[in-house]
Amino acid sequence: MKTITKYLALITLILNVQVIMAQDTIQNSNNKNKLENLQKIKAQIQNEERDNLKVEVEAINSRLEKGEITNAEAELLKKEVAKKRALNIENRIAIIENKYALSERNEEGYEFVGEHAINGIVRVGGANENTSESFIFVGDKAKDKPKNLKYDRRTTSDFVLAFGLNNAIIEGEKLDDSPYKFGGSRFFEIGWAWKTRVFKESNFMRLKYGYSFQINGLKPMDNQYFVQNGSETTLEEFPVDLKKAKLSVSNLVFPVHFEFGPSKKIDKDTYFRYSTDNQFKIGIGGYGGFNIGSRQKLKYELDGDREKEKQKQSFNTSNLVYGLSGYIAFDDVALYVKYDLSPIFKDQAIKQNNISLGLRFDMD
Repeated sequence: MKTITKYLALITLILNVQVIMAQDTIQNSNNKNKLENLQKIKAQIQNEERDNLKVEVEAINSRLEKGEITNAEAELLKKEVAKKRALNIENRIAIIENKYALSERNEEGYEFVGEHAINGIVRVGGANENTSESFIFVGDKAKDKPKNLKYDRRTTSDFVLAFGLNNAIIEGEKLDDSPYKFGGSRFFEIGWAWKTRVFKESNFMRLKYGYSFQINGLKPMDNQYFVQNGSETTLEEFPVDLKKAKLSVSNLVFPVHFEFGPSKKIDKDTYFRYSTDNQFKIGIGGYGGFNIGSRQKLKYELDGDREKEKQKQSFNTSNLVYGLSGYIAFDDVALYVKYDLSPIFKDQAIKQNNISLGLRFDMD
């Protein structure tokens, strides 16, 4: 029994020594990683401030070339921004070193309200699943992430939504003579658009392009509905009273517009932007695409029962769709018109072209 106890005590002692040695190894590794991470962050701070200084100097040189400032004024401004960036490096590195000193004395994830943040959090971190670079950040919330700000952003994007009245211009007839209901025939459009400034030094002209899903609806009058007879599509009288008859043509199109209008320039030390908020805009262009489906919905009563019928067929609608479009807008709201140069129905004796008028919303 004494022999067993001795062996157990010896094994316990050996295991404890190994655990202590492993902990020391892990601690040394962690300390090494922290020091490496600290050096990496310091280098990143210096690179960021130098890059910002380069942008500021380029902006000063640009003003000098335009004759907005003299050589003496340019040199003075360059010295001021260089001094500012040098102090930024010094202050930011001091914050980093103090933060690491705090983290050494406290638990992981320790946060504090920094003297450079108003009711905010100063955080320092390294590479993780959300970011591949080490960072220092001053923000209002701990969950906020640092963001890289581009000096000039020539392309932006908008969500596009449009809806309104739809009808058809029929060859040899006036719009007033259309067989389709003006209030009941409607269109709907939803899509995404990119807007790129055409000229480097001016935002008066923009190229707007993207893709949209369109639905053009036509409601015949006088109890009529669409009938496809081979290659001919005609309007015929329905055998019983119709509650509703509507043809919906769905298209996927790719609009392109030249947009004109004033904008406000927001000029900062490290970036500038052009804003068209609360400004008038005019867009002129067109679109091209293809038909992705057509269907007719019928509602009627038969022998006292309400019937609904959906007819999914081509109705000889054009496969390729193209046309002209334009808008007059203030801020994000526009009066929008589009006209199909391609006929609604292909290979028909009488040509019909879709026309739409409504509201368009471009929301960034």
